[in-house]
Amino acid sequence: MFLSGRIIAHLDMDAFYANAELVRNPALRGLPVAVGGRRGMQPLPGQQFPTLAQYQGRGVLTTANYEARALGLHSAMPTMKAAKLAPHAVLLPADFDWYKTLSRQFKTAVRELAPNVEDRGIDEIYIDLTAETGGDYEAAIELARRLKAAVTRATGGMTCSVGLSENKLTSKICSDLQKPNGLSVVRPDQFQEMIWPLPVGKINGVGPKAQEKLKAMGVNSIAELAAQPVDLLQMRFGESYGLWMHESAHGIDRREVTLFSEPKSISRETTFENDMHVRRQRDNLTQVLEHLADKLSQDLARKQRLAKTIGVKVRFADFKSLTRDVTIGLTVRTADEVLQAARACLKKIPFEDKGARSTIRLLGIKASHLITPAEDALEKAAEESRRTKGQAQLFLDLEDAP
Repeated sequence: MFLSGRIIAHLDMDAFYANAELVRNPALRGLPVAVGGRRGMQPLPGQQFPTLAQYQGRGVLTTANYEARALGLHSAMPTMKAAKLAPHAVLLPADFDWYKTLSRQFKTAVRELAPNVEDRGIDEIYIDLTAETGGDYEAAIELARRLKAAVTRATGGMTCSVGLSENKLTSKICSDLQKPNGLSVVRPDQFQEMIWPLPVGKINGVGPKAQEKLKAMGVNSIAELAAQPVDLLQMRFGESYGLWMHESAHGIDRREVTLFSEPKSISRETTFENDMHVRRQRDNLTQVLEHLADKLSQDLARKQRLAKTIGVKVRFADFKSLTRDVTIGLTVRTADEVLQAARACLKKIPFEDKGARSTIRLLGIKASHLITPAEDALEKAAEESRRTKGQAQLFLDLEDAP
């Protein structure tokens, strides 16, 4: 057992997108709510909100609140299937700008009490509480309660679940043990008692394919995984992944809470309700491309980054995807620059008038090779210096010429 003396919290917002809708629509409280509908859907006469029964088309749910989950709904479920299970559940379109606003609010509230925060996405964070608590779990529990209350105040009533343990891996597992609005603690000497009986899929990183292979070995629980010889796991899953599985099953996780990480890429994409023909609906696709370029440029500005490479992603009606990218000499930051680069990428994709590559269901733009404005200025200054030196050398060469 790797005993670190640390106390790490994993804070996970409860049904974040669905509960974000409840903040601005209190009348939804107590009702089953799913997120993933089309914008513009209107309630039927006598209804206050649109329902799944009204939905027609292709799509999947982004999330569902706990009342909807009790009816069998869940994220990534086809919306038409959800409509059969719970036709009277409320269906709302996703509003990511609103979700990002609430995300910033809850993270700001947490940092005021515990500044050592690792951002893991729009609805979850890790927090190193070691300095604030002196490694005392009772103090950590009290601080976690204060953090939960601060999050609720900052978001207008939303709840979160918190897991406390000595490392990130165990804290993420136990934050899911008492959802919603839970607080779970696994002290170093409680790992076997509390974690070993759980299914192996509770370990973040043991996906469906690995679970199937483990099941074929007779391994279903974390305790059964811990009982496997490490060399057997390495033989079946590879040296590094097998060792990681062995250590995870024994509660070993040496990762630190990372306070800041450089973004490697930023992307925006959209899946169409109905397939779009690349020729007949070119104007519609152009509008979508312009919208994605505008949103991506706003993301770059917010993160204070410039892009050297722009790529596009197209998924056809047969679910096959193609990506193309361009790296230009100048950095990209504005919507027009992103759009121009994206159009250059699209010219590289072999669309067809008929057949599988004539209609698309998803379009996306990605910015990568990101740098800060300061780094861009330094690179330009260095390039100017090289150019100036080259010109000076050419002048000297001409002077020396016979």
